[in-house]
Amino acid sequence: MTVSEEITTEQGELRKSELVQAALEIIAERGFAETRIADVAKRAGTSPALVIYYFKTKAVLLTEAMRRAEDQWYESGAAQVAAFDKASEQLEEIVAMVCLPQHSASASDSWSLWLDLWAQSARNPEVAAVRKEFDEHWRTTLSDIVLKGQQQQEFTHVDSREFAIIFSALLDGLAIQIALDDPVVTNQEAFEISMRFASQSLGFSWNASQARHSSI
Repeated sequence: MTVSEEITTEQGELRKSELVQAALEIIAERGFAETRIADVAKRAGTSPALVIYYFKTKAVLLTEAMRRAEDQWYESGAAQVAAFDKASEQLEEIVAMVCLPQHSASASDSWSLWLDLWAQSARNPEVAAVRKEFDEHWRTTLSDIVLKGQQQQEFTHVDSREFAIIFSALLDGLAIQIALDDPVVTNQEAFEISMRFASQSLGFSWNASQARHSSI
């Protein structure tokens, strides 16, 4: 079957989704540099020509794989965060998802993918545009929780946007150490550092020994 014959079937969109999932798995396993179009095609049980037809370049494939990972992370996170009414608890849940791999099955893979995305975005304008979009979504998510906490009078008055920029940078930086398995920065320590910073900045009470995600 030729590429044009396959993509005109009703299974076309399903096939594209399968290719994105295959790319996501392989990039998470091997890294972007070691992932070949042929590898993705083989994992999905199709031809390299079809992969190229849909995605044109490996960089596009990376961004689509990241979109899939982001969608999965936020879908899972929305369900977990919605289980809590207090903004401080919602913020703790988000931080746990970032820092504690046992709390989010996709956390380690997601950060490994982010390392590849950051590296590629420095040299590829198309990837950089997607990185900017993702960062904006991340900061908006954090800012919205801060605004909710202020409305509930849990949090002190701070610029929610400024806090989101600083806090997202802190979380991203710690996540790099986690992804690289740095011996100095453990998952639990990253979690506690983040929550202490958040509680001090937003003016709510938080104690590591009493936290829901504490290992103490």
